[in-house]
Amino acid sequence: MATLLLLQARTRVTAAEVAAELEVSERTARRDLEALSAAGIPVYAQPGRNGGWELVGGARTDLTGLTADEARALFQVAGPAAAATPELKAALRKLVRALPEPFRATAQTAAASVVIDAAGWGQVRRVTAPPHLEALQAAVAAGEQVWLGYADREKKTSTRIVHPLGLALKGTVWYLVADTDAGVRTFRVWRVSSVERTGEPVVRPAGFDLEAEWQRIVAGVDQLRTPQHVDLLADPEVVAILRWMFERQLEVVDEARADGRIALRLGGQDARHIVMRVAGFGARLEVTGPDEARAELARIGGELSASYGAPD
Repeated sequence: MATLLLLQARTRVTAAEVAAELEVSERTARRDLEALSAAGIPVYAQPGRNGGWELVGGARTDLTGLTADEARALFQVAGPAAAATPELKAALRKLVRALPEPFRATAQTAAASVVIDAAGWGQVRRVTAPPHLEALQAAVAAGEQVWLGYADREKKTSTRIVHPLGLALKGTVWYLVADTDAGVRTFRVWRVSSVERTGEPVVRPAGFDLEAEWQRIVAGVDQLRTPQHVDLLADPEVVAILRWMFERQLEVVDEARADGRIALRLGGQDARHIVMRVAGFGARLEVTGPDEARAELARIGGELSASYGAPD
């Protein structure tokens, strides 16, 4: 693809020029040029002292279809990843040299215009790729079944054949989505202990869509993470803060109450922990249930009053 872009960007190139631009051997460059011709792309060699390779009649192809905006978007997304991935950095370097001249400066600027910092404020978080991530990516791309060694939460290791369907990055954690004898499952890539390709093709479930499946998985996990709920009435000005604190664990029940307050339901692992998180809002919200949540809030209020005295 990079060689083809070079041919489109220039009137004529020699194998030596392709080799220098794309950082490959001259033999590889010549082989790739011949492969383009054999694939039916109108590329031909002009012999002689000033000869070289060119597209017939200046022909162009839609093999890449890259527009200026698409080239910018590609480099803007891939640029931060390239900082941590030598292979991607090398690929982008080759590709930018092959882009038409008007695209180059924008693409290079886009590649350096985004920084991804996975750590929160006040945190130091070094994100490293799991040891077997690359092997799983290759298996997914090849559509090949694998023998997967995997350790459960108790660190007990087992091996099974799985059909890799895709990979998902949730926050800073990689997951493998795969079909198994027990149906579609997810595996934390950090717990994968071995990957051995079988040579057998992946059999995908009928109608499988990775994005839709991942959303289903996320919804199921969120539901498991919120077995307890607390109901409350909140002043409208604090609802945005509660959304930021609880995100998908917040549900608006009624925002058209006569008293102007908004009825909400908050989810979490236990009601006591939820109450502890909202106690600081004071009179700006009222916990209406369950009774154990109200009792916990009363206990917290009593402790604060005893420690700091009743307000004037």
